[in-house]
Amino acid sequence: VERTTPPLLFRMEFYSDQKIMVERETALLKKIDINVAESEKRSGKNTVNMQETYTVYLIEIRWVGGLPVGDSPWRRYSEFELLRTYLLVTYPFVVIPPLPEKRAEFVWHKLSADNLDPDFVERRRLGLENFLIRVASHSVLSKDKIFYQFLTEGWREAVLETGFQDKADSRLKSLSATLRVKNPDKSFTDLKQYSDELNSAISHLLRVRAKVADRMYGVYKVHGNYGRIFSEWSAIEKEMGDGLQSAGHHMDTHSASVDDILEEEEHYADQLKEYLFYTDALRSVCRKHELIQYELEMAVLDLASKKQQREELTTGAVRVFSLKGMSSKLFGQESPEQRESRLAALQQSIQASEDAVLDKNQECRQEFMRMSWEEVKRFKEQKDRELREALISYAIMQISMCKKVGDNMGTATCDPHHVTRTM
Repeated sequence: VERTTPPLLFRMEFYSDQKIMVERETALLKKIDINVAESEKRSGKNTVNMQETYTVYLIEIRWVGGLPVGDSPWRRYSEFELLRTYLLVTYPFVVIPPLPEKRAEFVWHKLSADNLDPDFVERRRLGLENFLIRVASHSVLSKDKIFYQFLTEGWREAVLETGFQDKADSRLKSLSATLRVKNPDKSFTDLKQYSDELNSAISHLLRVRAKVADRMYGVYKVHGNYGRIFSEWSAIEKEMGDGLQSAGHHMDTHSASVDDILEEEEHYADQLKEYLFYTDALRSVCRKHELIQYELEMAVLDLASKKQQREELTTGAVRVFSLKGMSSKLFGQESPEQRESRLAALQQSIQASEDAVLDKNQECRQEFMRMSWEEVKRFKEQKDRELREALISYAIMQISMCKKVGDNMGTATCDPHHVTRTM
C-alpha cells in the first residue's frame, strides 16, 4: 500500500495532554502513525519456570490515513529494553531516547509504587508510545530494519542474529577506560558535567514536587473533613442549616478537586523524568568516547613500543631492561639473517600498528566526534524547547487551578445563605 502525504516537516501530536513535537521529515513517519494502544495483564512462567504476572502492550501501526500495517504485536517492557540496548550498541554516537521508569520513582503518599498499579501502567504505556515516536522521528534510528520489525512482526531472532550482544562494551571495560584514559577530551568532560548538573537539577525539582504534592493532598483532604463536619452540623441547626450545608458542599467539592489536579501534574512530572533519564544517554555517549580514546592511546603506546624495539634491533643498544637483552648477553648475539628476519616481521607489525592508530584516530576524532556532537546539539535544542513548553504549561495549569479554587471559595462566601452571612 502506497500513500502520498503532504511534505510536512513537523506535525504537532497530542498524547494524553502531553505535547510532543514530531519531526515528519523522516521517511518512516511520513508513511505511518505509531500507537501503543492498550495494555494487558498476563500470567505465565519465566525462564526459571516460576509463575509470574506481567504486563504486555499492544503496538498498532497504521498508514497515515487509517489503514493498519500488518498485525499488531504485543510487547513486554523487557522487549523494549532489549530494543533500546540494541540501539545503544549499534548507534553509540546517538543520544538514544530513554524508556519510562520500570518502577515508580519520586512517589508521594497517594501515588502507588507498584509496577502493576493501573495508573502506573497507563503512564508507562504513554511513555512507551513516546519512546517509539522519538525513535521513529530520528533521522538515523528510524531507518533501522530491526526497529521496524519490532513494530510489525516477530523480531527477537532477527535482533539476536545481529550479534549486538557480543559487541556490547562490558561495564568493567568502560570503567577501566574512564579511570585509565590519560588525555580525556575536554568537550566530552564538559558534556559529562552538563549531564550531571542536569540530572541533579531535575532530581531536586522532582523531589520538591513530590513533597509539595503530599502537602497539597493533605490540605485538600482536611477540607473534606470540614465538609463532613459542616454537613452534620447543618442537620441540627435550624437558622444556619442551609448556610452550613452549602459550606459543606463547597468544602467537599474543593477536597475532591485535588485528585484531578495531581493527576494532571503527574503528566508534567513524567516529562521531567524523561529528561532525567536522558542524562544517562548522554553519559553513555561520553563512556563510548572514553573507550575509543583509551583504545587510541593504547594503540599509540603499542606503536611507540614497536618502534623502540626496531631501533634497539637496528643499533644494538638496549635502553631499558628487557628479557631479550638478558638472553642476548647470556647466549650471544643473533646472526645477521635472524636479525633481518626479525626486522622484517617487526616492520610489518609497525605498519599494521600505524594503520590501527590512523583508524582509531579517525574513528575517535573525526567520525565519532562529528556525529555525536551533531546529536548533542540536536538534543539540547529539543530539551530547551520541550522543557520550556512543559514548564510554561505547568505554570498556566497552576494559575488556572488557583483561579478555579478562588471562584469556588468566592461563590461559597458570596452565597446569601452561607454560614458566615447567617452568623
